[in-house]
Amino acid sequence: MKIIFVRHGEPDYTHDSLTEKGWREAGFLAERISKWRVTDFYCSPLGRAKDTASCTLKKMNREAVTLDWMREFSYAIDDPVTKKHGVPWDFIPSYWTNEPLMMDPQRWVEADVMKQNPDIAIKFSEVCKNFDELLSSYGYKREKQYYKFERSGERFCAATPLPGSEDYSKAMANDVSEPVIVIFCHLGITCVVLSHLLNIPFPLLVHGFFLPTTSLTILSSEERWGQEAYFRVQVLGDVYHLLSNGEPVSPAGSFATPWTA
Repeated sequence: MKIIFVRHGEPDYTHDSLTEKGWREAGFLAERISKWRVTDFYCSPLGRAKDTASCTLKKMNREAVTLDWMREFSYAIDDPVTKKHGVPWDFIPSYWTNEPLMMDPQRWVEADVMKQNPDIAIKFSEVCKNFDELLSSYGYKREKQYYKFERSGERFCAATPLPGSEDYSKAMANDVSEPVIVIFCHLGITCVVLSHLLNIPFPLLVHGFFLPTTSLTILSSEERWGQEAYFRVQVLGDVYHLLSNGEPVSPAGSFATPWTA
């Protein structure tokens, strides 16, 4: 299975839409996605994500299912250092890296700053539960910290398959039939779901990785031992469709100037 998260285009937060540049980004993105074999499209209910998706959906004559729980994870807190009232990330390094709970995949919601807003723990649990239900509809069921899938026959592969081998041929054949889902959403909520899928604390992901506007984050389900599956990131924050068209990478969501070479 392939799961592809798409961050929305450069945002016009005032109108919950896209800037002129954001619409250009969405157009280049649509050209790229329209060449894919996509099983299902999903979308956040927020305007900037829906506008980004609209370019692709129109070009492919497709529709997306709206997932209300994939809205941005913007449950506000008061930053204890900067005093800013806003999203539950963008903390100063000396603060969040010295909070042990921030390093726990499950208990980060118990950190004092996160407990300011009870919705953070509640919504994190809801998102994890709902995403597992979505994966279950494709045959992947959560089993503690990994997934089991329903498929006839079992495969046991101790090493990555070499080109030309039987296992490699089987893997390539599987690519043709496996489900591919595309989810138009946001930076924060993508990191929340990645935290759940990969068992990595949300604060590490949201502070350690930048997902540019209209970037693609692609995960594959590795199914190599019996009926066990684990999702692995193939690429995170990919913006080939922008760079190949001479479109600069927007700094929206980053405190550094993006590398554009």
